[in-house]
Amino acid sequence: MSHTAATIDQSKAWGGDHQSPFRVSYGKIYMWFFLVSDAFTFSALLIAYGFMRHKFFGVWPVAGDVFVHFPFMGDKHIELLYVGFMTFILIMSSVTMVLAVEAGHRLKKETVIKWLFLTIIGGFIFLGSQVWEWYHFIHGTEHGALLMENGTVAQFVGGSHDAIKFPDGTIAEGAQAHKLMEAGQVIHGANLIHNEYGHNLFADFFFFITGFHGFHVFSGVMINIVVLIMTMNGVFEKRGHYETIEKAGLYWHFVDLVWVFVFTFFYLL
Repeated sequence: MSHTAATIDQSKAWGGDHQSPFRVSYGKIYMWFFLVSDAFTFSALLIAYGFMRHKFFGVWPVAGDVFVHFPFMGDKHIELLYVGFMTFILIMSSVTMVLAVEAGHRLKKETVIKWLFLTIIGGFIFLGSQVWEWYHFIHGTEHGALLMENGTVAQFVGGSHDAIKFPDGTIAEGAQAHKLMEAGQVIHGANLIHNEYGHNLFADFFFFITGFHGFHVFSGVMINIVVLIMTMNGVFEKRGHYETIEKAGLYWHFVDLVWVFVFTFFYLL
C-alpha cells in the first residue's frame, strides 16, 4: 500500500490541468464516451429488427429480392451489388482517414489535406448512393403488389396481374386473381404506411436504421469539412499537433463499423 502511494501521485493523476489518469486527452475520452453510448442505440435498433424479423419470418421480405437495382443497368436485377459498392466506398474512406491521421502525426499538412479531402468525397458518394437506394425503394416496381383488406401483401407472379402469390406460397390465377384484385389495393413501393415488398415493419426499420446511420455519415462529412478548413488555415500547425483529426477519425471509423453491422444484419442475413 505504501509502495503504491509512493509511486502514484494522486493529485497529479486526477488534478486536472489537461492531464488524464489514462494518459489520453480528455477530448478523446469524451469522444469514446459518446461512441459507446451511440453503439448502444444502434445495437438496440438491430436487436429489435432481428426480433421482429424472427416473429414475422414467413412474411418478411428478402433483401436480395428488394435491393436489385444498379445505376445505368436498366431493369436488370442484380442482388445487393449496389449496396456492396456503397459498403466498399465507405470502407475505403476509412482507409483514407487512417492515412490522414498518420500524416497528422508526422505534421505533414499537405498530405493531411489530400487524404482528408478523399475521405470527404467518399462520404458524399455514400450519401448520394443512399439517396438513390431510398428513391428506388420508395418508388417500387412497375407492377407493384396487392394489399388485401386483412393487411396481407401478395406478389404478382412474373409482373403480370393474372397470377398472385401469397406469403404462404399459394397462387391465385385467372378469374380468381382478378376477383382478389377487386377486393384489394395495388400498391407501389414502400413508405411508413404500406410496403410493396412484404411486412410493413421491414420498411419502417429500413428507413429508421439506414436514415439514422445516414445522418451520422452526413454529420461526419460536415465535421471533416470543418477539420479540412482548419487544416488548410494552419490551425493545427500553430497548435503543434493534429489531435482534432484523430478525434474526427474515431467518429468516422465508428460510422464505418456500424455500417458493416447494418450491412450484415439487414442485407446479408
